[in-house]
Amino acid sequence: MSGHSKWSTIKHKKAKLDNKRAKVFTKIGKEIMVAVKLGGPDPDGNSRLKLILQKARVNNMPNDNIKKLIQKAAGDSNTANYEELVYEGYGVGGAAVIVDVMTDNRNRTAGEIRHIFDKCGGNMGETGCVSWMFDNLGLISFEANKIDEDEITLAAIEFGAKDVTLEDEYINIYTEVKDFDLVRTELENNGYEPEVAELTKLPKDNIEINDLEQAKLLIKMMDLLEDNDDVQNTYSNFDFSEEIEGSL
Repeated sequence: MSGHSKWSTIKHKKAKLDNKRAKVFTKIGKEIMVAVKLGGPDPDGNSRLKLILQKARVNNMPNDNIKKLIQKAAGDSNTANYEELVYEGYGVGGAAVIVDVMTDNRNRTAGEIRHIFDKCGGNMGETGCVSWMFDNLGLISFEANKIDEDEITLAAIEFGAKDVTLEDEYINIYTEVKDFDLVRTELENNGYEPEVAELTKLPKDNIEINDLEQAKLLIKMMDLLEDNDDVQNTYSNFDFSEEIEGSL
């Protein structure tokens, strides 16, 4: 199985502690607008919208907000004209970084992303320079202290999951992209409510960061990228010890 994503784990932990819910809702709203414009307002016939609505529920987005966004997106006033782009590059220590963006001004966004890379000692590369280091998979996560590991593992494998791993405080279920919706739906129908359910990029191998200052700089860079209004998601293949993580 591919290497786990330290950055993914850190993001999950930080999401429970920070107060940036408004920014998360804004990003989800943008995704809903685009999904409805491309595939219509019915999630049963729009798999992309169905996945985004799952993400909205996991992030406790109010149902009224979701309904209003779908209605607005389905109306004639939906002039959303976003491009979906992927930027790739390296952070300090050789860590590979992928940034998914949704923007209405690619020149502005490219400049902002490049500035963050440069500011934190990294460098933005050409398209494809690091994406080959990652696998595209479905990820369904549960907090380990809220669920029986053996029970959820057996259920996940039965429903078609690719692998189940215990990573830090989370039980992570990985699926092939084509099987993601089926596995997620079966788990939910059997009473398992995930903390995270999303399509993700999982590093094939991790790069070990043993220098605390480099680790701090990497986390700073990833946080700055996440805070950018046009960035929808970020991925990296860095790893480091619990001791270093505890010092960040």
